[in-house]
Amino acid sequence: MKQLTAILIGAGARGANSYAPFALDYPHELNFVAVAEPDQTRREQFALKHAIPEHSCYESWEQLLAGPKIADIAVICTQDRMHYHPTIQALNNKYHVLLEKPMSPDPRECLEMEQAARDNNCLLSICHVLRYTPFWNTIKQILQEGRIGDIASIQLNENVGYWHIAHSFVRGNWNNSSTSSPMILSKSCHDMDVLSWLMDKPCERVSSYGSLMHFNSANAPEGSADRCLDCAVELSCPYSAPRFYLSEQFKGWARHFTPDLKKENIVQGLRDTDYGRCVYRSDNNVVDHQVVNMEFAGGATAMFSMSGFTFEQERRIQIMGTRGELRGDDNIITVYDFLTHQKTEITIPTQMSGHGGGDAGIVRSFLADVRSYHGQETLTSAGASVRSHLMAFAAEESRLSGGRSIELAKYAEELLLKC
Repeated sequence: MKQLTAILIGAGARGANSYAPFALDYPHELNFVAVAEPDQTRREQFALKHAIPEHSCYESWEQLLAGPKIADIAVICTQDRMHYHPTIQALNNKYHVLLEKPMSPDPRECLEMEQAARDNNCLLSICHVLRYTPFWNTIKQILQEGRIGDIASIQLNENVGYWHIAHSFVRGNWNNSSTSSPMILSKSCHDMDVLSWLMDKPCERVSSYGSLMHFNSANAPEGSADRCLDCAVELSCPYSAPRFYLSEQFKGWARHFTPDLKKENIVQGLRDTDYGRCVYRSDNNVVDHQVVNMEFAGGATAMFSMSGFTFEQERRIQIMGTRGELRGDDNIITVYDFLTHQKTEITIPTQMSGHGGGDAGIVRSFLADVRSYHGQETLTSAGASVRSHLMAFAAEESRLSGGRSIELAKYAEELLLKC
């Protein structure tokens, strides 16, 4: 098996800790030869792990991509609004690209990246990791086997978790759509993608409702302060930052603001960074709950619900077919047969890599696709991703316009005319 070489652009949590470890576990398959990362500590840590020489470490992607092509693959894991330019340049330099989701918060940029991949005869694959997990793959196989007949409707719940929404979408990098993406893209483009994949039919119309109901200044408790460490009512607040980051259960998430998890460093981070701010006094604007209604070709429907107000961080799915029903919860898939009344339970073994095995799964699949690439569309190549991204863009437009129904074909046509 030929070893492939890669460059990493963005050595944050997803790039350095989710996808790149595949090269350490399977060095005969993948080797990182250069990194671009503005944060010196992250850059040096990544270089040390992957034995990258100093002359191959760059502060910016512009510096790295200004030179000749030095690897087979570019893994791009910058922030949402920083995906477009390095992706276009990498494709123009003839790199195959593995791009963190979402592609871009701008639909025109999504279409242009897809076109650039075709123009350069390069593979652009988006990190919709759910498709590569044993859990979701098993559900897909059951549907393809016709065990529940034709799909009539799907209900998918994304339970974000009260602590996770506070960390990532109120205090964290994805808290404001003007600097990142709307929630339906930054968090739930996975769900739009998996619904499109499972239905395997075009989505024809979308409507959506949702809001930032709770995490705003109107709900700040009396006596609260701008920062949790200064707050007189912190002990009674379920979203207390010290309770999150100083506990053993959630302490690892403090790596988003300090590489050293000593208590004194975490406390200092709570004083200096946004992760110590009051959830009711942050500059967040993304929704804390949202529902999306979808109709697909042939009349099948889907309902998606995202909520930050849940105890567990999980996805739950119910698929209702003409001959049976499927329910997926945690690692258990249950299939009910209407004719025999047989109930079948399938337990998916615990996976070692992140996202239920999807992080390692997508890298392994991407490498195989690169080795055999001849211009074909792959499981999560840009063409497939653009379709589900358009569903997300239309859902957000519907939400902002009071829930009006949006026709996807007309919406896509209008976008193409603007490009």
